[in-house]
Amino acid sequence: MARVPGRAAQHALARAGAATATTGGSQAVTFADHFSGISAAYAAFRPRYPDALFEFLAQVAPAQADAWDAGTGSGQAAIGLARHFNHVIATDASSAQLEHATPDTRISYRVATAEASGLDNASVDLVTAAQALHWFDRSRFWVEVRRVLRPGGVIAVWTYVLFEIAPPIDAIIRHFYRGVVGPYWPPERRITEERYQTIEFPFSEFAAPNFVIEQAVTLDDVAGYIRTWSATRAFVKHHGEDPVDGLVNELAPAWGSPQQSRLARWPVTMRVGRVS
Repeated sequence: MARVPGRAAQHALARAGAATATTGGSQAVTFADHFSGISAAYAAFRPRYPDALFEFLAQVAPAQADAWDAGTGSGQAAIGLARHFNHVIATDASSAQLEHATPDTRISYRVATAEASGLDNASVDLVTAAQALHWFDRSRFWVEVRRVLRPGGVIAVWTYVLFEIAPPIDAIIRHFYRGVVGPYWPPERRITEERYQTIEFPFSEFAAPNFVIEQAVTLDDVAGYIRTWSATRAFVKHHGEDPVDGLVNELAPAWGSPQQSRLARWPVTMRVGRVS
């Protein structure tokens, strides 16, 4: 994980609430904006997906011409897709998120909701939603997916939950996740806890490999990442204090030097299918 310069950026916290985005050719739509206020931290601390994931998607897509990444955030998945597709349209309802996206000549970043992309009919070979589907109006998103995919096109959605480092560290972080900020997770989080296995998926589904995100992280990186959690920011809004400071103090004896790197692993669950 890259780090945001300075402690102020690490402590940037969003206030979850309603925001509006204007999409091309459509009226403004209201969406739950959980991340605009911490866009810099989100871009710096969110994990990066393994290239094997994007290689798989390129192999199963009918062509490698055009891909749409819905709810791209700061472009973590779009960058991976751009290594395998000629053109990636990466959309997000938050312009603040897109301001921190990594530029790439093969990526067109646009402000648009997942339910009203502004893309042409039958214009892409692949649609993806990386750690984002739980924020969408799924029934409307599925309709949009079918509209924009070319015949035989592929839709892939994936999620990850809690990372693992080492048993003593994991136990402390699990307690924080469930006990300290647990009551502040938004209801949309439930389907990520269920690894997207309980939702409808109205496509011709086929099996995806098991992917794992692996990244070397320092204690500062872990703290920065946990501060991007929607539940952490909701806790701050309610209590007026940052609970991650206490978490870092609790983790310090088990971690060792704050600059010591440890390997973090996030198991990824993907659902992937094809339009008939």
